[in-house]
Amino acid sequence: MPKLVVTNREGETSEIEVENGLNVMEAVRDNGFDELLALCGGCCSCATCHVYVDEAPTALPEMSEDEDDLLESSDHRNEKSRLSCQIPLTPELSGLKVTIAPED
Repeated sequence: MPKLVVTNREGETSEIEVENGLNVMEAVRDNGFDELLALCGGCCSCATCHVYVDEAPTALPEMSEDEDDLLESSDHRNEKSRLSCQIPLTPELSGLKVTIAPED
């Protein structure tokens, strides 16, 4: 099972084990982090699952044009910004570290 390290908006960090096949958004939501709204349910049609990828293994997928466009709407976008629904968790990404971005 891949591991995911999540820092919430209060600065508290937790390490969680994640089932193969889930994306970062699903893993965060399913492990009780209420800060990640994920209003569209992972369809890449909102930006309410915005996270900062703190340390990314090389297996991180490229950002799509749709994801890039949605992140443009965030006042808190930076060079580490990603939509967590667009990052599938694979064994290669085990240990991925993300921080939940401030709410827009």
